[in-house]
Amino acid sequence: MNAWLRTIFALLLSSVLLVPAWAELPAVDQPAPGFSLPDQDGAMHALADYRGKWLVLYFYPKNDTPGCTTEACNFRDGYGQLKALGAQVLGVSVDDTASHLAFAKKYKLPFTLLADADGAVAERYGALTNLALVKFAKRQTFLIDPQGVIREKWLKVDPDTHAAEVMAALKQRSAR
Repeated sequence: MNAWLRTIFALLLSSVLLVPAWAELPAVDQPAPGFSLPDQDGAMHALADYRGKWLVLYFYPKNDTPGCTTEACNFRDGYGQLKALGAQVLGVSVDDTASHLAFAKKYKLPFTLLADADGAVAERYGALTNLALVKFAKRQTFLIDPQGVIREKWLKVDPDTHAAEVMAALKQRSAR
């Protein structure tokens, strides 16, 4: 096989292997996909556990990386206000429970981090990137109402301002 054909073959093979997982995104005003995942302490959490409360379900790529740390710390700093608005916060990544525990302790995160080790929940929410050998959650957030219905979703998240955006959306909904 000549060099030109090898190059074309390599490009085709790599494009097949590096295709991200594309799940259909859950729609606003539709029920949120259910889940049951372990937290940083190994306790299980299910969507049904949060009925009767607003839920901020935020997906993020990796513990202890710059953008993810900024986003988590901003949710930490606004956590009291979010709770006062009747909301719980859950962070989700494909990191394991031990990594979540270290991350939560290091930054004194007052909210729960869920370990979606196989990426199945992130995939159900359309928030999984699967690069063959590497999986990670996309930085996306879903605001779920007390009845389990998605009311807002953010697919393009700026870690510096996102917690404030979520808080503003909750305040606006509380004022209705």
